[in-house]
Amino acid sequence: MSFELEQPSLSEQFDQLMQANDLQAIRRFLDDQNISDVADLIYDNPDYEAQIIANMAINRAAAVFKILDLARQKQIVQELPSFKTAELLNELPADDRTDFLEELPKEVIRDLIKLLNPEERKVTLSMLGYPEDSVGRLMTPDYIYVYPFNTIEQVLNVIRKVGKNSETIDVIYVINRRGELIDDLRIRDIILSSPDKKIEDLMDERVIALHVKDDQEHANEVFKMNNRVALPVTDDNNILLGIVTIDDMLWVANEEFSEDIQKIGGTEALDEPYLDTPLFKLVRKRAGWLIVLFLGELLTATAMARYNDEIAKATVLAMFIPLIMSSGGNSGSQASTLIIQAMAVGDISLTDWWRVMRREILSGLLLGGILGIIGFIRIFLWHMLMVNGVIENLYGEHWLLIAISVGISLIGVVLWGTLSGSMLPIALKKFGADPAVSSAPFVATLVDVTGIVIYFSIAYMFLQGILL
Repeated sequence: MSFELEQPSLSEQFDQLMQANDLQAIRRFLDDQNISDVADLIYDNPDYEAQIIANMAINRAAAVFKILDLARQKQIVQELPSFKTAELLNELPADDRTDFLEELPKEVIRDLIKLLNPEERKVTLSMLGYPEDSVGRLMTPDYIYVYPFNTIEQVLNVIRKVGKNSETIDVIYVINRRGELIDDLRIRDIILSSPDKKIEDLMDERVIALHVKDDQEHANEVFKMNNRVALPVTDDNNILLGIVTIDDMLWVANEEFSEDIQKIGGTEALDEPYLDTPLFKLVRKRAGWLIVLFLGELLTATAMARYNDEIAKATVLAMFIPLIMSSGGNSGSQASTLIIQAMAVGDISLTDWWRVMRREILSGLLLGGILGIIGFIRIFLWHMLMVNGVIENLYGEHWLLIAISVGISLIGVVLWGTLSGSMLPIALKKFGADPAVSSAPFVATLVDVTGIVIYFSIAYMFLQGILL
C-alpha cells in the first residue's frame, strides 16, 4: 500500500525558503511562478511583500506590481530601497506607471519622478499633463510604427528589433513623415504577405483612432463596438501619440462599475479599497448623501402633517402608509437601477427617452395593478375573517371603499415610482451629470414624499363625506 505525500502550498514553500535565507533559491522560486500566483503570495504574506518584489527579475516584478491593488503598491514603494524603486518604476509600462502615480499625493509624485531616467520622466510628465479620466492618461508610447514605402521584409526587421519593448505587436501603425496616422494593419496581414510587397499595397486607410482628450468611458465604448485589442491615440493634428490596449479598458470598466455600484447605493465613490479607506474619509463620503436623503425624508413628515386632520378622522388610513411608501420606493429603485445599467452598457441613449417612458408607463400600470389587486384581496380576506369572528374589526363598515382607495393608490404610486426612476437618470445625463447619482435611495426618498400626496388625495376622493 503506497501513500502519496501532499505537496506543500506555494506559501509554505516560500516560508521555508525565507527561513533558510537562501536568496538565490528565493529568486529562482519566484521567477518560476505564474505572475498571478506571485500576486497571491504577496497578499498572503504582507510582511514580505517588498522582499518578494525585490527578489524577482525586474521585468517580472513590474508585471506583478501592476496587477496589485493601489494600497499594496503604495506599501511596497515605501518599503523598497530607492534604487530598487527606480528600477521598478522605469520598468513599468508608461500607462501603468501614470495610473499609479496619479493616485499619490503631489509631493510623493515629485520625489518618485526624480527616480525616473530622462526619457521615462519626459513621457510620464507628458501623460500626467492630460485631463484626469482622459485617454491620454491610459495610452502608452510603446508601439510599432512603419511608413507606407517600407517593404514587408523591412517591417519584420523592425518588429524583431523593437517588438520586445512594445506593448503589443498585434497591430502595426502606418504614419507619414510628419508623424500623422494613416492606417493600422493587423500582424497577420503582414506575416501572410510576400517580403517584397510594400505596406502601401496593404493599406485601406480605414483607421479608427481615439483623441488624446477623449473620455475613458467613450474609449471603452469604441473598443466594444469595434472589437479591437488596441487603438491608436492622436492629437488635434492627427499626430500619433500612443496606443491604448484592451487590458487598460478592462481596468477602466472595472473602476467605472465599482463607482456606479457605490453611487447607486447612495454614497460617493471611494478612491481606494474599502478596508484601506480612513474611517473619517469613509464617513465623509457617506454623510453627504445621508444628509440629503434625511432632508428629503423630512418633506415626507411635512406631507403627512398636511393630512393630520384626515388621519385623525380615519386612523385606519395610517395603517397603509408604510405599504404605499415602500411599494412606490421599491418600484422607483427597480426602474432607476435598470435604466442606469442600460445606459452604462449602451443599450439606451438620450434619444430613446420616449420609448423608455412608454414602456415604464405600461410597466407601472401592470405592476401597480398586480400590487393593487393583492392589496385589495388582503383587505377583503381580513374583512371576511372579521365577519366570522376570527379577528377584531379593523376596517369598519366602509372596508370596501378603503380597499378600493388602497388598490388605486398602489397603481398611482407604483406608476409614479417607475416614471421617476426611469426618467431621472436620462434627465441627469441630458444635463451632463452622472446618471448613477439618481441612486435607488434618492429615488425612493422622492417617491416617498409624492406617494403620501397621491395616497391621501385618492383616499379623500373616495371617502369624502364618509370617513373624511
